[in-house]
Amino acid sequence: MQLICNKKRMRRSNKSMRKQLKALLMTVALVTLSTGLIGCNNEKKQQQTTTQVETTENKVENNIEFKSDGEPVKDDSVLGKNTYVFSPTDNKDEIQEKVSQIFARQESNQFGDERYALLFKPGDYGTSLEINVGFYTQVLGLGILPTDTNINKLWVNADWMFHNATCNFWRSAENFSVNDYCMWANSQAVSLRRVNFNDGIVLSDGEGWSSGGFMADCKVEKMVSSGSQQQYLFRNNNWGYFENGVWNMVFTGVNVDTIPTGGWPYEPYTKEETVPKIQEKPYLVYDEDNGYGVMVPEKRTECQGISWENGVKGTFYSLNMFYVADAQKDNADTINKALKEGKNLLLTPGIYTLDKPITVEEKDTIIYGMGLATLVSTNGNACMVTSDVDGIKVCGVLFEAGDKQSETLLKVGNEKAEVSHSDNPICFSDVYFRVGGANYKGKVKNCVTINSNDVIGDNFWVWRADHGDNVGWDMNTAPNGIVINGDNVTMYGLFVEHFQEYQTIWNGNGGKLYFYQSEMPYDAPNQKYYMSHNGKVKGYASFKIGDEVNDFYGCGLGIYCYNRDANIEIFSGAEIPNKDGVEIRNIVTVKLNGQGQITHVINDKGDSVTSSGDTARIQSYENGEKEKY
Repeated sequence: MQLICNKKRMRRSNKSMRKQLKALLMTVALVTLSTGLIGCNNEKKQQQTTTQVETTENKVENNIEFKSDGEPVKDDSVLGKNTYVFSPTDNKDEIQEKVSQIFARQESNQFGDERYALLFKPGDYGTSLEINVGFYTQVLGLGILPTDTNINKLWVNADWMFHNATCNFWRSAENFSVNDYCMWANSQAVSLRRVNFNDGIVLSDGEGWSSGGFMADCKVEKMVSSGSQQQYLFRNNNWGYFENGVWNMVFTGVNVDTIPTGGWPYEPYTKEETVPKIQEKPYLVYDEDNGYGVMVPEKRTECQGISWENGVKGTFYSLNMFYVADAQKDNADTINKALKEGKNLLLTPGIYTLDKPITVEEKDTIIYGMGLATLVSTNGNACMVTSDVDGIKVCGVLFEAGDKQSETLLKVGNEKAEVSHSDNPICFSDVYFRVGGANYKGKVKNCVTINSNDVIGDNFWVWRADHGDNVGWDMNTAPNGIVINGDNVTMYGLFVEHFQEYQTIWNGNGGKLYFYQSEMPYDAPNQKYYMSHNGKVKGYASFKIGDEVNDFYGCGLGIYCYNRDANIEIFSGAEIPNKDGVEIRNIVTVKLNGQGQITHVINDKGDSVTSSGDTARIQSYENGEKEKY
């Protein structure tokens, strides 16, 4: 744990902040309940629940239920040696020096082992601090509201790849305000959440390529420019206006008056005015009275815009209700023991090697990863298995396949069942999967298996590596990326790339998909090795809906081919049953470069893409009927 602070100044600041907080409280309702909870030491503890309604001077009302299992946790050191906690009273030059050192280490560290979390306690950090965010780095404000923490400048460029941002993966920024104009040039496995921009933002580094991305629950005072971004999901954001876009820009829960006019197929825009249901990602906070905790915002339905405009409503779970794991000390046994005893789990930054899965069995368990905490399978095991129970929340975790083949890396529910979680969904936010590229010859049959019903996914990147170490058709082997068997599964931002057969198989009814991005494998050695339907059909579609599915809706799908190593024909980008009720809206296929082609967009409909840069679009498809462009 590294910390920059001045103890005397911090005490004065804390005292002042407490006085300010009390001055802002206009309404307080307190309810104290006592229930039994078994802690890690097998002793019963008294769990306290307190509800506080706070109205600030800006007439923003926070309605928060505080849950605790003992004394508040205020010791920063519990968050691990790769977590840096800063305070507004710290020397600003020393803060800048430290964040710049970390960026210099992480700027091009694409497959390194280092993981970092940079945490900023509430307050104003002046007008000079600039935070550049490199690989495996999480930047997080610790206030309840994004406006509680003010940082001058946030920046991600692609200097290390000559302004090409297509490999700017694995980083995040969450829950603070930014004064200056921002560059956030990124691609997959990157999240921008709950950030308040007082100026504008550009999502690419000049004219260099970029292939993102995900932005949710953010407010931008001025312009969002997507620059060269090929595709992007924007969910529940507010901004002044938006410009640009290449192939597939999806807006859901965004005011359509702030999006350029026109739409598919003449413009690359898919517009869904409301989000049917969403659980915003939990986030770490620090409260002067209650110490560290994880804030879980209230679930929203049929919503548009940011969740925090009129305040935050949700539950604060004290860190004393979590087992805080250390990658240098913990393994599956120690973690599972804590989970069985009723604890939630906080994974501090690091790489956790697991010879058996983390098993999540209790209702409403929170698994919170910091600094792109990474779970690696070492024994042909899954990294995590969840029971078919309500309300599990998993966020901020990178799952990695090991050298020994696994059936799957994440299994949600042991088998398909009729259990409904509609009132309290199982939720995954910012979860990423990697097969090869780094230290392991990754081998897995499919990375994600979702058997439970009523699961919400919010920003998935499922990736069989196309570059880096331990990469090759016979080396990092993985037939499929994700298999969804559960009913009523909703995905916001599903990125699945380079697997050796179908990228995505969706077998559940009632599914909803908002944004899909998929590159097919670059390295299929010849057509013979890349044939589906028992060798009768050329290639594998990227997106496969099972023949038994009767109800599905998806919008904003982009499917791309780059047959680098052989002349490969792929018969269709998506393969779906021709039934009323199974609908895809706004889908595009693109030939990026290389050899071969995608012959049709969906089934046997839609034009071929045969030359570099070719696109083919279908505006809507249901039961064999299409609108083609």
